[in-house]
Amino acid sequence: MTQPDHNISPAVPLAVKTPIPASWQQMARDKGFRLTRRGADRYQIMLECDHCGREHRSKRNVLMDHTPLCPHCIEQRWREDARSVGLELLHRDPDDHRHGFYRAACGHSIRRQFGRVRQIARGKHALRCETCLRHVEEAEARTAGWELLGPPRDRGSSYRRYRHSCGHVQEFARANMQTERICCGGCGVSWATAPSFIYCMRFKIPDSSSMTKLGFSKNPRSRLHHQLMCSPEIGGTILRTVAMSTGRAAQSLEKRMHGALKRTHPNAIIPPARYREHLRVKSESYEARLEPTILAMLNQLGTGADLSV
Repeated sequence: MTQPDHNISPAVPLAVKTPIPASWQQMARDKGFRLTRRGADRYQIMLECDHCGREHRSKRNVLMDHTPLCPHCIEQRWREDARSVGLELLHRDPDDHRHGFYRAACGHSIRRQFGRVRQIARGKHALRCETCLRHVEEAEARTAGWELLGPPRDRGSSYRRYRHSCGHVQEFARANMQTERICCGGCGVSWATAPSFIYCMRFKIPDSSSMTKLGFSKNPRSRLHHQLMCSPEIGGTILRTVAMSTGRAAQSLEKRMHGALKRTHPNAIIPPARYREHLRVKSESYEARLEPTILAMLNQLGTGADLSV
C-alpha cells in the first residue's frame, strides 16, 4: 500500500484562485473596507478597514447582507472605554464573548461586560471592585463584633450572612451592620440589656452657633455618624461618654439629667426648628453655654458620685 507523501503541500481550493468580482470590491468600499483577497474557502474573504488599516477575516454573506464590523476597532474602543474609567483591558472572557477581564486601579482583576464598562465611562453606572468591597464589609463586621460569611441564602442583594462572636449565624442588611444597629438572635443582647453609654456631643450647625446634645446610646460613634447628622458637612464631636451597665440604666439616668437641666436652665433649650434640617433629633439639645454644666454632670457619673446640677 502506497503511503501518502506528507511533504506535498495541500492543493489550494479553486475558489481561492477565482477572481474577485468588481461588485464585491465596490460593496466593500461603500461599507468602509477594501476587499484584499479571498479566504481559506469560498465562503471567506479578507477585509482591510479604512479606519485602522488592519485586516480581518469575514464571511462573504456578512459583506453582502450586512455591514461588517472591524474587530480591531471594536477592541480599541473597549480599551479606550477601560482607560477612561481607570481600568486596563487584559483579555476577553473565553467563555462569554460579551465579557472581558480588566485590571482595576487597586490591582485586582474584575470581570465586566464590555457594554457595562461603556456605560460606566458615560457616567450611568459606578465602578467597584468586588475584592475591595469584600475587605470593607469584613472590616465593618469586625468593628461590630461579627464575622462576614458571605451572601444571604434567601434574602435580597442588600443582605449578608454574618456570624456573631457568640457563634450565632444571622442575616442582616449591610446598612444595619454599617451603622451597628443590630441585635444578635442567639445571645439575646438588645439595647436594653447590653452595655450602653451616656454621651455629650457638640454640633456646629451652618449659619448658627454651636449646640450641645445630651443622650444615651449603645454605640455613640454610630449614633453620631449614621443616625444624627443629616450630612457629613455638619461638625459633630463626641466630648464625653460614661459607660453604663445596661441601656435601661443609661436611659433612666439620662432622663433624670434632662429633667434637672430643664428645671434649672429652661432658657438654654434650643427649639427643634433651628436644627431640624441638619440633625435627626427632636429634643435634648441645648445652647453651647450649657456644655460645661453637662460635662460636670457626666464627670460626677464617671466617679460614681451622686448626680447633682
